[in-house]
Amino acid sequence: MTISGMTGFARAEGEHAGQRWIWELRSVNGRGLDLKLRLPPGFDALEPQARAAANGKFKRGSVQASLNLARDPTAAPPIKIDLALVERLLAAGESFEGRVKKPSWDGLLAIRGVVQSEDSVELSEAERAAFEAALMAGFTIALDGLAAARQTEGRALAAIFSEAADRMDALIAAARSSASAAPAAAVERIRQRLETLAPELKIDPTRLAQEAAIAATRADVQEELERLAAHALELRMLISKPEAAGRRLEFLSQELTREANTLCSKSADLELTRIGLDLKTVVDQIKEQAANVE
Repeated sequence: MTISGMTGFARAEGEHAGQRWIWELRSVNGRGLDLKLRLPPGFDALEPQARAAANGKFKRGSVQASLNLARDPTAAPPIKIDLALVERLLAAGESFEGRVKKPSWDGLLAIRGVVQSEDSVELSEAERAAFEAALMAGFTIALDGLAAARQTEGRALAAIFSEAADRMDALIAAARSSASAAPAAAVERIRQRLETLAPELKIDPTRLAQEAAIAATRADVQEELERLAAHALELRMLISKPEAAGRRLEFLSQELTREANTLCSKSADLELTRIGLDLKTVVDQIKEQAANVE
């Protein structure tokens, strides 16, 4: 298992008692979990159950869920004709006989209320409960599909973070090598500077060593490199776990940014500065992708 992303789409559909239902779920990035439901009129009772199910499945992301209902054409309800209403209409028209054209059958059927469908019949309490249970089962299936889509994105993100961790390890190793040569380089820079400014002066080796030690101490980046290495290890651990790690990754990227900035500010060597800038580039990529993790 790896981390999960926050982007995905899922669809689930089915049929219950002649009614077809379709759930469509879409998810994008979000600071927290935000579920927006669009339900047909009369089905507001599903909202608390849907929210509870989504909260049990996800921790972050903006999720839009819509439910569409339609009568299954293969299970069309029987049609009823209100013959009593037809009789009353015909009786009412007898007083106009000879003055207006007699009503036709298709004209009578077009009058509102003559043709009735069982769709207009209210569901019983038991039928309503069974229908809502079927709809919630479908919502659960759609949630599972959305979770699978987000996990697919998570695997892609994990590969990006793993590559970033590898690059960090390589840059940290290069920085250690460059930093180990800093004391000798500091001595040589000071010697060259003194010879340029005052070539007639005799350089005291002890004094030169003291100045070099002070310069090397100021430019010591071993602590920063140790912390960067520890953060790279933490990054690998976070992306290998299925738990929501988005916020941890965002905090980690902030720490990485701080250490990379300190490394660059303390560097007294062009090569080490270049390595620090490369590290900052990698850290920026980690920070950008962390916003996509649940």
